[in-house]
Amino acid sequence: MTSNKTKIFIDGQHGTTGLQIHDRLKDRPDIELLELPMAERKDLAKRAEIARAADIAVLCLPDAAAKELVAALGDADTVVIDASTAHRVADGWTYGFPELSKQHRQALLASKRIANPGCYPTGAIALLRPLVDAGLVRADSTPAVFGVSGYTGGGKELIAVHEQPDVEPFGLYGMELTHKHVPEMKKYSGLSHAPLFVPSVGHYAQGMLVIVPITRDITTRKIDAKDVQQVLGERYAGERFVTVRPFADKSWLERDRFLRADRLIDTNSMELAVYANPAEQQILAVASLDNLGKGASGAAVQTINLKTGVDEATGLTVA
Repeated sequence: MTSNKTKIFIDGQHGTTGLQIHDRLKDRPDIELLELPMAERKDLAKRAEIARAADIAVLCLPDAAAKELVAALGDADTVVIDASTAHRVADGWTYGFPELSKQHRQALLASKRIANPGCYPTGAIALLRPLVDAGLVRADSTPAVFGVSGYTGGGKELIAVHEQPDVEPFGLYGMELTHKHVPEMKKYSGLSHAPLFVPSVGHYAQGMLVIVPITRDITTRKIDAKDVQQVLGERYAGERFVTVRPFADKSWLERDRFLRADRLIDTNSMELAVYANPAEQQILAVASLDNLGKGASGAAVQTINLKTGVDEATGLTVA
């Protein structure tokens, strides 16, 4: 970067993700936040001008608006971190999940166009990619992925719904099986077919669980749950933000039975765990994270830290 302070422009800073990124950066002495007057926030030329003046531009925008600004920037030297789904699987963009592989941080350091991960895919990819790489899960299989998120994952519109009385306590959605997060799950898990993804929303604000059954029809051979545990443990050994719980751990369960979806809120941590019923050869892999933390704003700040050369946990909370 060209000065003592990194200049950052958050386009869409008043949305759910943008607000949280702003809150994590606003008091940092190494960061200068650039802002447009309210009257200019929909002016594409003004937005492009201030983005070019920034070292890093973070786009917390609808897909169409993100594509519009990226097109206006052209080959500008600004590092762009796009939190929309517009460029998640686009050529020339690097996926903003530093823990994707042992070499991925170097790819992020070399890139000026970074696609911030989706919340559900962060959990699904963290579970599936190591198992595909290790040859336990077949790349040509169709894993099932189940997820539940707090309603903040749906942005202002869904938040408004859940602030009203008589809203559903829990609901499945994406019943057409074409959820916008599926392409990145497929690509970065190393799969040749789209996973079967079933998302849901609970009547609580933040927090997320992502569940992947490791069934016999997706594995390359008969495997033991301890194989899954070992692969995940080795992949994330030494990582601060992604940790693997002990096998069949009950210590994080409420009353030894219930795994809360909101246990890691306001942190950038993600915890993975493996459970099994050996008698039936059944294995379950689970990821727990905050949909607005490691699944959105925290992930963006982690990438900002990586790009600016400060400690990766600066401004972030670790559980």
